[in-house]
Amino acid sequence: MKTNPILEEIWRIKDELSREYAADPDAYFAKLDEIANAEETAGRKVIRSAAELRRLMAAEERQRAEKSAMALNEKPPRKKS
Repeated sequence: MKTNPILEEIWRIKDELSREYAADPDAYFAKLDEIANAEETAGRKVIRSAAELRRLMAAEERQRAEKSAMALNEKPPRKKS
């Protein structure tokens, strides 16, 4: 199965934060909110739900499929008589 770099980055950050804030769940979630707010302030897209992530992943998959389906022909198609 092909891995997704977005999901890998999310999992890496989650694991890093979990190790750092394992004893204090309130501090963990406060840090997540702080990161999300900083990302939004910087103008970046913040995914806040699983449904939103699924929509983003589906849109990216559609774009990949469209790109791979495109073919360049040097000659236009023949007209049928």
